[in-house]
Amino acid sequence: MSEDRNTSRDEIVPDTSPPLGIDELLERVRTGYDRIGPPEAAAAAEAGALLVDIRYAALRDRDGLIPGALVIERNELEWRLDPQGSHRAAEAVGHDLQVVVVCNEGYASSLAVASLQQLGLHRATDLIGGFQAWRAAGLPITPPPDARERTPGI
Repeated sequence: MSEDRNTSRDEIVPDTSPPLGIDELLERVRTGYDRIGPPEAAAAAEAGALLVDIRYAALRDRDGLIPGALVIERNELEWRLDPQGSHRAAEAVGHDLQVVVVCNEGYASSLAVASLQQLGLHRATDLIGGFQAWRAAGLPITPPPDARERTPGI
């Protein structure tokens, strides 16, 4: 009995379903995990979770950083956090690592989490409201360099 090459289980079949809008895509990916708010993210970090800031440099320079967060820009995230990857960060120690992804407002981080979960990082989640929610909650931030220069005592 010969195998039909057109029905191989490795064959990529084009998706013929109607395209999704970004709001529906976000809703779908977010059903696959539990998102957390700023207090829960701070507690997770205190308990050993890895906070990963994926904001681009201009936002970090404008608004500052979350102390202890690992900065990995979005376009490098999967390469740096894949525990099996040759370009992984030292912190990418295994698939059981709890990762909390932080973007600016909590949108891009949701899509990033979906990608990390596909890589087997099953405990990946994101911060609802992103960095802006963290700051609004009064949680610690390291001010951007120019703010430290202008503010005595920082």
